[in-house]
Amino acid sequence: MSGWMSFVVKLRMLIAFPWERVRKGSVFTMKLRGQISDQLKSRFSSGLSLPQICENFIKAAYDPRISGIYLHIEPLSCGWGKVEEIRRHILDFKKSGKFIVAYAPACGEKEYYLGSACDELYAPPSAYFSLYGLTVQASFLGGVFEKVGIEPQVQRIGKYKSAGDQLTRKTMSEENCEMLTALLDNIYGNWLDKISSAKGKKREDTENFINEGVYQVEKLKEEGWITNINYDDEVISILKERLGQPKDKNLPMVDYSHENVYSSSNPSLRGKGLNPFKIRNKVFRRNLNQIKPKEPLTIRGG
Repeated sequence: MSGWMSFVVKLRMLIAFPWERVRKGSVFTMKLRGQISDQLKSRFSSGLSLPQICENFIKAAYDPRISGIYLHIEPLSCGWGKVEEIRRHILDFKKSGKFIVAYAPACGEKEYYLGSACDELYAPPSAYFSLYGLTVQASFLGGVFEKVGIEPQVQRIGKYKSAGDQLTRKTMSEENCEMLTALLDNIYGNWLDKISSAKGKKREDTENFINEGVYQVEKLKEEGWITNINYDDEVISILKERLGQPKDKNLPMVDYSHENVYSSSNPSLRGKGLNPFKIRNKVFRRNLNQIKPKEPLTIRGG
């Protein structure tokens, strides 16, 4: 299937209109920040949705005109499930043999989790890193309802079913605290394992570094947590040198908002062969009907 998709991409790039074409050797740029929705966004909406981000990685991997990706990572406010999916697509893109370089002016656990999966991670001298571990917050309205004379009626089945606790309790129950702690430990353990593997370090060394709580950019570079300290324009100069571009000329770059390149409205990229999400969905549905577990299903850590 990958060979067929690559052939279709090259064919449609060949017959594309001149105004739809991209210079060979271009660098694809994409910015990840804020909320990342599950639904596709229109060309007039700001930001990207998860399907658009994943689709961009796939098409950039198969597009022979794209030499690599320059990824801007800014503070994210999405869940860990979406972050994990984006990281998986970064790793899949690297299998194409093309480079992917990340730039992070501000970095928390989620941002660094994505940046560590890239070939190189740059940060400016003013970069702010806040790798303090994971936290969870919960609000309870039991005291508010008590003051206004309202008594919520909640039927509870099982001590770990905490959906109604927000309405009936004033504090977190021990069972809910136990469940959230286990969830955070699982996510944090997976974070440590993936970061350690990506940076070639032991898990104990990664955990000790996080616990130190000292995140000067210079120290991050000295201990190999980031590639180098450079401003955005300096990273672009590095990419120009890598691609053999003259210093006095601009680096050919393609932005994700370019409606004639990777948007769904581009006729040069439409077709069944270029919709891996439909293909994967069909395969998943077909295989799902064949699954007959011989033992109860369990949730594995990591």
